[in-house]
Amino acid sequence: MRSGAKVAVIGGVFVLVSGGLGYGVYSVVLGGGGVGTASASSEVKTGPPGQEEIRATAKDFLAAWASGDGAAASLLTNNEAASEPLLTGFSEDAHVTKAVITPGPPVGAKVPYTVKATVSYDGKTKPWSYASELTVVRGLTTGKALVDWKPTVIHPQLTEGATLRTGESETAAIEAVDHNGKVLDKETYPSLGPILDTLREKYGDSTGGSPGIETWIEPEGGSAANTTLLTLAKGKPGKLQTTLDAGAQAAAEKAVKKFSQASVVAVRPSTGSIRAVANNPATGFNAAMQGTQAPGSTLKIVTAAMLLEKGLVSANRPTECPREALYQGRTFHNLKYFELPASTNFTTSFARSCNTAFIKLIDDTKDDAALPKEARDVFGIGLDWKTGIASFDGKVPDETGGEAAAQYIGQGTVQMNALNIASITATARTGTFHQPVIVPQSVDDRQIATASRSLPQNVTRQLNDMMRATASWGTGQAAMASVGGDKGAKTGSAEVDGQGTSNSWFTGFSNDLAAAAVVQSGGHGGDAAGPVVASVLRAGS
Repeated sequence: MRSGAKVAVIGGVFVLVSGGLGYGVYSVVLGGGGVGTASASSEVKTGPPGQEEIRATAKDFLAAWASGDGAAASLLTNNEAASEPLLTGFSEDAHVTKAVITPGPPVGAKVPYTVKATVSYDGKTKPWSYASELTVVRGLTTGKALVDWKPTVIHPQLTEGATLRTGESETAAIEAVDHNGKVLDKETYPSLGPILDTLREKYGDSTGGSPGIETWIEPEGGSAANTTLLTLAKGKPGKLQTTLDAGAQAAAEKAVKKFSQASVVAVRPSTGSIRAVANNPATGFNAAMQGTQAPGSTLKIVTAAMLLEKGLVSANRPTECPREALYQGRTFHNLKYFELPASTNFTTSFARSCNTAFIKLIDDTKDDAALPKEARDVFGIGLDWKTGIASFDGKVPDETGGEAAAQYIGQGTVQMNALNIASITATARTGTFHQPVIVPQSVDDRQIATASRSLPQNVTRQLNDMMRATASWGTGQAAMASVGGDKGAKTGSAEVDGQGTSNSWFTGFSNDLAAAAVVQSGGHGGDAAGPVVASVLRAGS
């Protein structure tokens, strides 16, 4: 048998393709679950595996897996107990009846490969293709070269504790549509993948559809929605109305792809309707609605509202903006230690994002909990939002001393995500909190959170004017230059866990649309997150 030839194993049910990539040939035709060994030596080796060991171990593992012998394949991993059920379940639970595995050339200790499989269930058959990779490491006790076991070896979306299954779907399929009736799908809008899975899990049985036959990832203990990987036979989907806007969503998807880690959300201020949600990476955790991190100076919208309500500032009244401010032993400074003349009004301090102008006023509030109260009572933060899917509704915990001061500029223990900041901007726009929703309340009559009061009209007017100034000539000018309509903005940056480059935050509005974005390690708010927000506002205005 020549190098690079296809090798049939166990009755031809599974096939391994060596692809002519130097994996060599099998010395025997595999049968009865037997596999070759990466090394016949009894010597316990140390150090990273060599290239020949990596090739041989990958070849033997893929051959055993392709043969349907999960037990044999698991012996070639560094976690036999965890790997064997998934390797065996590939045929028994996922009902894969044939698979061709084609390895690529090793890259260091990693070996990429493609799987071309056939899934068969209840008379329905469909091809299934995907790519993944494995890593070969040195066994700690045996010294053998072994596959470093992770569920992603089986499938790149498989998570710890999850399993692959094929059968009749547990819930009926849905056809999610935007507020104009346009169909929303995972292929066109990748960020909606996890969201659509969750919507199906929650609303599939109440929208009049019927189950199909599918292959899916089932999380451990039902901790999240199933993720459909393959549809063998479609059920009848039930239609589900969402508040999303296809145009804004498309713009959001495109905007976040420019960065390795970015999230954006758009909300309609007059109603709380969520118009767009996008994340990059697009699979798995919905950081835009479930993330928890400090939002930097975008939170100054809440701080400014609180200071305005207390009469400690007004948009056109002078406010101190020194280089530094000391509060209870903690020193705060402005970006690059800038300062503004004593005659500068509060609008300029807001538009230029002067930290010290806010910090210096904390004593005058005579209440360390003033900011948490404002966030909760006016902006709805922490009120157990029911958006239609899982979401985090923000947190401004009660603090004292330096930690309370840090909250004034969106640092310290404040926790937010793009949804929360977009909602804060939407509330500032109208003066009244409308809890964000991605599924209309009318679909299931769920209880929507309401804030205890609205902002006074004069405070709402001043907030809008200050945000307009930020967009026109302040720190948001460059990012918002391409946005039309009645527009406003606020920039922010936040360092998390001592990272070298701060996270970039930006929020803005245009007419009846508000949006907020965060780009991890993106630097200044206007530089990275700003263009993301601007793209969505242009599409949705």
